[in-house]
Amino acid sequence: MLTIVVDAGHGGEDPGARGRRGTYEKNVTLAIARRLKSLIDAEPGMRALLTRDGDYFIPLAARADKARRVKADLFVSIHADAYMLPHARGSSVFALSERGATSTTARWLAKRENEADLIGGVNLDVKDRYLAETLLDLSQTATINDSLKVGRAVLDELGEINTLHKAHVEQAGFAVLKSPDVPSILVETAFISNPDEEKRLGDATYQDRLARAVLAGIKNYFA
Repeated sequence: MLTIVVDAGHGGEDPGARGRRGTYEKNVTLAIARRLKSLIDAEPGMRALLTRDGDYFIPLAARADKARRVKADLFVSIHADAYMLPHARGSSVFALSERGATSTTARWLAKRENEADLIGGVNLDVKDRYLAETLLDLSQTATINDSLKVGRAVLDELGEINTLHKAHVEQAGFAVLKSPDVPSILVETAFISNPDEEKRLGDATYQDRLARAVLAGIKNYFA
């Protein structure tokens, strides 16, 4: 039985990004995560667990810890982020980077996501941040390689239903991806700061298409 932990980004007092129409990222990510869980549970030999199934805050480390506790085969974090420029568009997939980010956008997004803990009242001290960045052992190197492979499979499927922001799996220091032994990816479904993409993200049919694309990529990887 393959266990997939599906993480709906943000939640509670951390709403994530907000689109011009007033759409909150935390609501979009939960809707897509629930759809993805239902699809995974309907697959023989697969089950999904959600890190959150409501509008409440969960620290980033706790999200990754849940995947480790249940010995997950894969961790998928769902997001719909914003960027400074409203014309930025497209889907992206990220894996953890051992040595920083692969692009300015990746660095900017990772910084925003990692600071979400401060919103929830959890203040990581310097020592913990340093340990989180540096205590990546050899097993994590192998895990990152697996994450890049599953990320590529998911990105290929997303490219069938949306423009790709980047044609390759990007890498950045997302705290939520730092499980040393669970392949982990972060899916930026679309830019909620783009008016056209915000409208699609709020559509139930499009949410379902996104969830099905992610599932197809997961199945291709495990196949």
